[in-house]
Order: sequence, then C-alpha cells, then structure tokens
Amino acid sequence: MADKKALIVWGGWDGHQPQQVAEIFNQALMEKGFSVEVADTLDAYTDEAKLKSLDLIVPVVTMSKISGDQLKPLLAAVKSGVGIAGCHGGMCDSFREATEYQFMTGGQWVAHPGNDGVEYTVEITDPDHFITQGSPPVFPVKSEQYYLHVDPVVRVLATTRFPIADGPHVKNGPVDMPTVWTKYYGEGRVFYTALGHHADIVAQPEVLALCTRGLLWAARAEALA
Repeated sequence: MADKKALIVWGGWDGHQPQQVAEIFNQALMEKGFSVEVADTLDAYTDEAKLKSLDLIVPVVTMSKISGDQLKPLLAAVKSGVGIAGCHGGMCDSFREATEYQFMTGGQWVAHPGNDGVEYTVEITDPDHFITQGSPPVFPVKSEQYYLHVDPVVRVLATTRFPIADGPHVKNGPVDMPTVWTKYYGEGRVFYTALGHHADIVAQPEVLALCTRGLLWAARAEALA
C-alpha cells in the first residue's frame, strides 16, 4: 500500500491542549506508516487541490472562526472522498457559526454538565465495527461529559448515560448520548469521538485505541491496523 497522507490542523482555545493532542495523533498516524503534515493555521485548508490529494484530515481546533476561503475547500475535499476524523471540541466545537461544517461532522457541543472531572462510563454499543473491535464493552472516564446535538443519521458506536451531574437537563430523564460515531459526507468518511478534553484523556489506552482505529477507518486504511 502506498503511503497514506494526512493533514493535522491545530489551534483555537489553548485549554484543550490542541498542540499536545495534535502530537498524539501525529505519532499514532506515523506509527501506522502515514506521511503527516502538521499545521497551526486554518489557511492550511485553502489549497483545495492539495486537500483532495490527502487521505485524511484531522482537525484539532476549538472555538474559532473559519472564513469561506478556508471552509469551502475543506468541505469539497471531504465530499470528494477525503476522510475527516477528530475528537472533543477540536472537531465538534470548532466553528459555531459554520452550520455546513456541523452538517459535515454530525454534531455540535452544547453543554458539559458538571464541567471537568465528571466520573462517567462509556459503553460500546456497536462492538462489530472496525473501530470498536478490541475495545472493552464499558470503560470509565473522568473528564468533561459532552452533551451534543447530534445528526440522526450518524452510526453510533458508543454512548454515555446522562444525567450524572446536576443541570437543567435532569428532569428530562435518562438519555444515552452518542459519544463515538461515524457518518459520510459525500464520499468522505467521518469519524468523531466526544472524548479527549485534555491530552491525557486522548492518551488513555481505551480512548487512544478508538481514536487510532477511527483515524484509520476514515482514511480507508484499515489494512494498516
């Protein structure tokens, strides 16, 4: 198999440790034989032809704004078949005004009751998918628990149960929130996990395994697993 090519773009809110998370993804991809470019500017998205030559784009950018000149080539590349994969706010709390970006990713963060340090569990609901193979059926996380608005077409691979922390959602009763999913945007494969508030959560073995296999799936590189 020819070298797979990936672009990782990091930036935005420093609280999510974007540079450190980008380095974890970079290392995971390089260990699988990818050729990886890492950029710290959204202008990395402006060259549509270059983006379309990639196998995978990994956004690690939280709470920023994206211009049309940056967004349109990214959307076009994924529509054409380039994979996109990411985690937490680095993918699904990036550009709150860019609804087409949210349409592509399949969800948008809206709350994290209890903030950081909530102890919750993640349950694998689709153990037969490539991404979840080898994952424990349930594992604990102590971090932010993301409450998301989620596209109903996503294929949910794992969930987490709300409510745990108090908040205005409690009277609505129990709900299993998607926390790992896949979907398609045009021909492009989309992978997302809500896990990964800080680099240490991304590096947690159960999370890193899901992320690594999600990156490979999005890049159509399952054979490299």
